[in-house]
Amino acid sequence: MREFDASCLTAVEPLSAAEIVAIRKRAGVSQGVFAHYLNVKPKLVSEWERGEKRPSGPSLKLLSIVKAKGLDAIT
Repeated sequence: MREFDASCLTAVEPLSAAEIVAIRKRAGVSQGVFAHYLNVKPKLVSEWERGEKRPSGPSLKLLSIVKAKGLDAIT
């Protein structure tokens, strides 16, 4: 059962700054709007996109979902 549960989870892999920019641009939203959807501050999205910080935990999970299924998946 544990193996089944694990296989149902969305894979989470580290994202580069360029990938985060591409995800946001594909969604067609500003950094501020993107931050609102992810429940983070716009400054943090900017830092991710410049490579100053890396998303982790719930933020990385949400970014992975948006990458795979689009912004509508988390609205």
